[in-house]
Amino acid sequence: WPRLHTLIANNPSYHAMWPRAITQLALLGLSILYFAVPAAGLARPLLLDIKAHQQSLEILEPADQPSAVKIILDKQYVPVLRNNRTVMYKTAYFGSIFVGLPHPQKFTVVFDTGSGHFIVPSKKCEMPACSNHSAYDRQLSLSAVDLDHDGNEVPSNSERDQVAIAYGTGEVVGEFSREAVCLSNHEGQNEEEGLKSSDCLQVRVVQATEMTDEPFQQFEFDGVLGLGLESLALDPEFSFYGQIARTGKLAPIFGVFIAKEDKDASEIYLGGVNSERFASQLHWAPVAKPQHGHWQLAVRNIRVGNETLELCESGDCTAIADTGTSLIGVPKAFVQKMHWLLARRVDDDKVPSADSTDYFDCRNQPGPDIIFDLGDGLELSIGAEEYSRPAALRVITNATGEEELICRASLLPVEEIPTLGPKTWILGEPVLRKYYSAYDWKHQRIGFAEAVQPAPQPEGAAPNHRVIGAPPQEVPAPTVVYI
Repeated sequence: WPRLHTLIANNPSYHAMWPRAITQLALLGLSILYFAVPAAGLARPLLLDIKAHQQSLEILEPADQPSAVKIILDKQYVPVLRNNRTVMYKTAYFGSIFVGLPHPQKFTVVFDTGSGHFIVPSKKCEMPACSNHSAYDRQLSLSAVDLDHDGNEVPSNSERDQVAIAYGTGEVVGEFSREAVCLSNHEGQNEEEGLKSSDCLQVRVVQATEMTDEPFQQFEFDGVLGLGLESLALDPEFSFYGQIARTGKLAPIFGVFIAKEDKDASEIYLGGVNSERFASQLHWAPVAKPQHGHWQLAVRNIRVGNETLELCESGDCTAIADTGTSLIGVPKAFVQKMHWLLARRVDDDKVPSADSTDYFDCRNQPGPDIIFDLGDGLELSIGAEEYSRPAALRVITNATGEEELICRASLLPVEEIPTLGPKTWILGEPVLRKYYSAYDWKHQRIGFAEAVQPAPQPEGAAPNHRVIGAPPQEVPAPTVVYI
């Protein structure tokens, strides 16, 4: 079959004063372990060339602004194993959406600011990664229009153009349709009735006929709803929030809240922001180079404690706000230096005895803040509690028997991207958990304010979200490295 191969570009002052300097040998052990640990988080599509459809964005202002839609998000942990031992967890947040009329098909999706397309598994997909997910059945929908890659209508039983979207650790291949997509269940309504609702719209959908096991089989969510800017999509009709902006059904803004603790629900607020989830005013920063499609910000400088990073002193670093990434992303060429700056040696009097099973929690070990200076007084400060791995690194020197307990950061190496340059950082879950983030589609800017956690639920109240695969409360044993 003809196949249109497209590679989609997706894919914050404390100076650390250690009681005793970490030895160079300990740092050698740290770097050895770093190179053995993969990046966590939902696998990101490769940051390569973008095929952008250049079309001006027309924003329609509704006469009577409809209410925003809040979608509660479930959370899933997936362990990352090395030598049959869990070294860290990947996380994903996802909520429900409905496709097709008059019999809507329910899917769980990641609302991903780092991608530009809406992807669901197709009933035609026979791969293992599709078999344990809800699958889109074209025959149940009277609202679907089958398309080729140029948007021309084609018979549903004809040979079809397909798109291949390459991810860092996998690939999705799929067909196209224009379909009714709703944020709530409109069972029994025909297309004309459903599309009159403020939470329903037409958007092009990629129906995945092939999905690789990595990473899709690992997670319970069915698909991905891309919320990247319009130029990240093959065509404007693929852009979910672009379609919302054009129709004026919801305000062209959405907000994201990531709960600090699993007992509280995370949420995405489409068509506005939830002022209950932040205390101060939102501080805004303009999107840099929106033609690349990313929610990307210019970074004035980055400090680790009191040290300004030389890498960003010239002001040419950028940072992408990405709801689909579990960690803070660091340019690959600088990630080892960043690990060294954030490493902390645990005082001897805090180190548990060798036979103890009460292991040290590195999230409680003081360390330097990472501070992203976005200009105009807007700084995002991330502390050791947010960026640290819970488990320590136990470094043993063979020649002397000396031992040191080292606390480390969890960081994601970011490959150099031709279109974005070698100094791109990613503001992943640790940043988006501390700060409520708002994405203003019309004015192409991102707002931040420190997040406010929900009030405690009454005793015995049923949770309104799921947490899947939560790790044990106990801190894992340190990883042992001999040098």
